[in-house]
Amino acid sequence: MPSTIKLEIVTPENVVYSEDINVLEAPAMDGLIGILPRHAPLVTGLKTGVLQIKQVEENVRIPISDGFMEVKPEQINVVVRTAELPHEIDLERARRAKERAEKRLESDNSKQIDFARAQSALERALARIKAVDHHDL
Repeated sequence: MPSTIKLEIVTPENVVYSEDINVLEAPAMDGLIGILPRHAPLVTGLKTGVLQIKQVEENVRIPISDGFMEVKPEQINVVVRTAELPHEIDLERARRAKERAEKRLESDNSKQIDFARAQSALERALARIKAVDHHDL
Protein backbone atom coordinates (compact mmCIF):
# COMPACT_ATOMS: atom_id res chain seq x y z
CA MET A 1 0.00 0.00 0.00
CA PRO A 2 1.40 3.43 -0.92
CA SER A 3 2.30 5.76 1.91
CA THR A 4 -0.29 8.31 2.98
CA ILE A 5 -0.54 11.70 4.60
CA LYS A 6 -3.45 12.99 6.71
CA LEU A 7 -5.39 15.85 5.08
CA GLU A 8 -7.74 18.03 7.07
CA ILE A 9 -9.76 20.81 5.41
CA VAL A 10 -11.32 23.24 7.87
CA THR A 11 -13.65 26.24 7.44
CA PRO A 12 -14.95 28.56 10.16
CA GLU A 13 -18.10 26.40 10.27
CA ASN A 14 -16.74 22.84 10.33
CA VAL A 15 -14.24 20.20 9.29
CA VAL A 16 -15.12 19.56 5.64
CA TYR A 17 -12.71 16.70 4.97
CA SER A 18 -10.45 14.55 7.11
CA GLU A 19 -8.84 11.52 5.43
CA ASP A 20 -5.55 9.84 4.71
CA ILE A 21 -4.53 10.60 1.12
CA ASN A 22 -1.70 9.82 -1.28
CA VAL A 23 -1.26 13.15 -3.13
CA LEU A 24 -2.67 16.68 -2.86
CA GLU A 25 -2.55 19.32 -5.57
CA ALA A 26 -3.42 22.78 -4.23
CA PRO A 27 -3.82 26.27 -5.76
CA ALA A 28 -1.03 28.11 -3.91
CA MET A 29 -0.55 31.85 -4.39
CA ASP A 30 2.37 31.27 -6.79
CA GLY A 31 0.77 28.39 -8.72
CA LEU A 32 -0.21 24.78 -8.23
CA ILE A 33 1.74 22.86 -5.61
CA GLY A 34 1.88 19.11 -5.15
CA ILE A 35 2.20 17.54 -1.72
CA LEU A 36 3.26 13.95 -1.08
CA PRO A 37 3.68 12.07 2.21
CA ARG A 38 6.77 13.12 4.17
CA HIS A 39 6.84 16.55 2.48
CA ALA A 40 9.13 19.14 4.05
CA PRO A 41 7.37 21.55 6.44
CA LEU A 42 5.70 24.42 4.60
CA VAL A 43 3.17 27.19 5.13
CA THR A 44 1.66 28.86 2.08
CA GLY A 45 -1.29 31.00 1.11
CA LEU A 46 -4.02 29.47 -1.02
CA LYS A 47 -6.15 31.18 -3.62
CA THR A 48 -9.65 30.28 -4.77
CA GLY A 49 -9.52 27.09 -6.81
CA VAL A 50 -9.78 23.33 -6.56
CA LEU A 51 -7.94 20.95 -4.26
CA GLN A 52 -7.27 17.75 -6.18
CA ILE A 53 -6.98 14.83 -3.80
CA LYS A 54 -5.64 11.47 -4.96
CA GLN A 55 -6.23 8.27 -3.06
CA VAL A 56 -5.75 4.65 -4.06
CA GLU A 57 -9.52 4.10 -4.42
CA GLU A 58 -10.65 7.48 -5.71
CA ASN A 59 -9.83 11.04 -6.68
CA VAL A 60 -11.76 13.94 -5.14
CA ARG A 61 -11.98 17.57 -6.23
CA ILE A 62 -12.93 20.10 -3.56
CA PRO A 63 -13.48 23.75 -4.49
CA ILE A 64 -12.07 26.18 -1.93
CA SER A 65 -11.89 29.90 -1.36
CA ASP A 66 -8.75 31.67 -0.23
CA GLY A 67 -6.95 30.63 2.93
CA PHE A 68 -3.70 28.94 3.87
CA MET A 69 -2.12 25.51 4.09
CA GLU A 70 0.28 24.14 6.67
CA VAL A 71 2.24 21.05 5.65
CA LYS A 72 4.07 18.75 8.05
CA PRO A 73 5.70 15.43 7.06
CA GLU A 74 2.67 13.45 8.31
CA GLN A 75 -0.22 15.97 8.03
CA ILE A 76 -1.66 18.73 5.84
CA ASN A 77 -3.93 21.35 7.40
CA VAL A 78 -5.95 23.48 4.99
CA VAL A 79 -7.82 26.43 6.53
CA VAL A 80 -10.11 28.28 4.11
CA ARG A 81 -13.19 30.51 4.20
CA THR A 82 -15.28 28.01 2.23
CA ALA A 83 -14.97 24.44 0.93
CA GLU A 84 -17.57 22.07 -0.46
CA LEU A 85 -17.61 18.37 -1.18
CA PRO A 86 -18.54 17.62 -4.80
CA HIS A 87 -21.87 15.98 -3.92
CA GLU A 88 -22.95 19.18 -2.14
CA ILE A 89 -22.59 21.32 -5.28
CA ASP A 90 -25.57 22.25 -7.44
CA LEU A 91 -23.92 22.41 -10.86
CA GLU A 92 -26.70 24.42 -12.52
CA ARG A 93 -26.66 26.97 -9.71
CA ALA A 94 -22.88 27.31 -10.08
CA ARG A 95 -23.25 27.85 -13.83
CA ARG A 96 -25.85 30.57 -13.26
CA ALA A 97 -23.55 32.25 -10.72
CA LYS A 98 -20.73 32.17 -13.29
CA GLU A 99 -22.95 33.81 -15.91
CA ARG A 100 -24.11 36.53 -13.48
CA ALA A 101 -20.52 37.32 -12.48
CA GLU A 102 -19.37 37.47 -16.10
CA LYS A 103 -22.23 39.84 -16.99
CA ARG A 104 -21.35 42.10 -14.07
CA LEU A 105 -17.71 42.20 -15.11
CA GLU A 106 -18.60 42.92 -18.76
CA SER A 107 -21.21 45.58 -18.03
CA ASP A 108 -20.75 49.22 -19.04
CA ASN A 109 -21.62 50.17 -15.47
CA SER A 110 -18.16 49.22 -14.24
CA LYS A 111 -18.18 52.11 -11.79
CA GLN A 112 -21.36 50.80 -10.21
CA ILE A 113 -20.07 47.30 -9.51
CA ASP A 114 -17.56 46.15 -6.98
CA PHE A 115 -14.98 44.64 -9.34
CA ALA A 116 -13.18 42.62 -6.67
CA ARG A 117 -16.44 41.13 -5.42
CA ALA A 118 -17.59 40.22 -8.94
CA GLN A 119 -14.18 38.71 -9.77
CA SER A 120 -14.24 36.69 -6.55
CA ALA A 121 -17.75 35.42 -7.34
CA LEU A 122 -16.58 34.35 -10.80
CA GLU A 123 -13.55 32.51 -9.37
CA ARG A 124 -15.72 30.68 -6.81
CA ALA A 125 -18.24 29.66 -9.48
CA LEU A 126 -15.49 28.41 -11.81
CA ALA A 127 -13.92 26.36 -9.00
CA ARG A 128 -17.28 24.80 -8.11
CA ILE A 129 -17.95 23.91 -11.74
CA LYS A 130 -14.46 22.47 -12.21
CA ALA A 131 -14.82 20.33 -9.10
CA VAL A 132 -17.97 18.62 -10.39
CA ASP A 133 -17.77 18.91 -14.17
CA HIS A 134 -14.50 17.33 -15.25
CA HIS A 135 -14.37 19.22 -18.54
CA ASP A 136 -11.90 22.08 -18.59
CA LEU A 137 -13.41 25.57 -18.63
